[in-house]
Amino acid sequence: MLSISQLPSFSLTSVKSLRYPSSSSSSLSVFFSFFPRVSDFVRASSGIHNLVACSPTESILPRVNNAGLRIEETVDDLKGKIRLDSWISSRINGVSRARVQSSIRLGLVTVNGRVVDKVSHNVKAGDEVNCTISELQPLKAEAEDIPLDIVYEDKHVLVVNKPAHMVVHPAPGNPTGTLVNGILHHCSLPSVAYSSPEDDDSDDESFSDGEEMTSSSSYAASVRPGIVHRLDKGTTGLLVVAKDEHSHAHLAEQFKLHTIERVYVSLTTGVPSPPQGRIEIPIGRDSSNRIRMAAIPGGLSSGRARHAASRYKVIETLAGGGSALVEWRLETGRTHQIRAHAKYMGVPLLGDEVYGGTKSMALSLLQKRVCRSDQDEIIELISRLDRPCLHAIVLGFTHPCTGKIVKFSCPPPPDLAEIVGLLRRSGRENVN
Repeated sequence: MLSISQLPSFSLTSVKSLRYPSSSSSSLSVFFSFFPRVSDFVRASSGIHNLVACSPTESILPRVNNAGLRIEETVDDLKGKIRLDSWISSRINGVSRARVQSSIRLGLVTVNGRVVDKVSHNVKAGDEVNCTISELQPLKAEAEDIPLDIVYEDKHVLVVNKPAHMVVHPAPGNPTGTLVNGILHHCSLPSVAYSSPEDDDSDDESFSDGEEMTSSSSYAASVRPGIVHRLDKGTTGLLVVAKDEHSHAHLAEQFKLHTIERVYVSLTTGVPSPPQGRIEIPIGRDSSNRIRMAAIPGGLSSGRARHAASRYKVIETLAGGGSALVEWRLETGRTHQIRAHAKYMGVPLLGDEVYGGTKSMALSLLQKRVCRSDQDEIIELISRLDRPCLHAIVLGFTHPCTGKIVKFSCPPPPDLAEIVGLLRRSGRENVN
């Protein structure tokens, strides 16, 4: 069901503690020019670099493999049915859902005495479930000396500012040069075994049911970077990485419960109408293009899509209405959620060739709205665009070690700031 409703005003000034990847004046000036409304607040907070740190006397949570852990239980009274992997995950603490799914696929789970290897199998009240947690299933990942922008780090988590064009985790098509490869080098691990993403419910821009960085037996008790959520290859910004299985499970649960604070900013082709609101349209695989997702009205009832809801607010209208700087807050986390919802609203992200924000569309909107003196420069900038203009600017979560709420922010990358500056100079309209 379509729901685009007006919302009370919200702004980035609600962020209480900000941390920047570089303390240089140039990096901060980019952020200040990008969001003038928060300049004073950021300057007052920019000295805060480490928002949370575990006390030296704090007891370190054990990092356990959990292989061989067994449960034998009867499913309690349920209203309807529930997926087998979801039910088992709810019964075991500290084990990610991807690990449970792997156990099911390996034939280590029985329901009423029969082996079930389908993770989406539905269980009902009275079913007898027997599960043995599998060994961590590895995929080789080599440590690589890749420059990383580490925003924050302690014994349990890393917060990274991901650059454009970096893939998050190794896969058959991208075995090297990924964020995980760089983290292995940063953590001084020559190589580890990495559990390949095999979840049914993965989300590129939010909760992923648990790609874990694991290790072979020799690394079983050492640091294991775990990807808790992902960003698209072209998306820049903040991403949290777990260093142990407890932190991974704790953070994954927060994503599942939608308690993680995530704020994105984007440039759109055209201006959303109304200028702020909420869009609730299910998202599923595009039947005409399998590499693309789509907002599908009625998709829930047909089973073609999953619930998805996004809040948005126009920060500035740029270039006389040819583009807009838009803030997004996610209530759910589906693959390509912002990109699919923006396309559905008729304002695809600038530079998003997959979802309709093509260079030709951008130029047709902008050329007739900007000063003649700026047209050549705009044509040059747009022609160089090779990714969607989308940046994960704020990330907040409950620290799995201290229980404190921590929040981080990082300025947009120079290419995005340059485009905003030019479009702003060419004519803007502030939205009250």
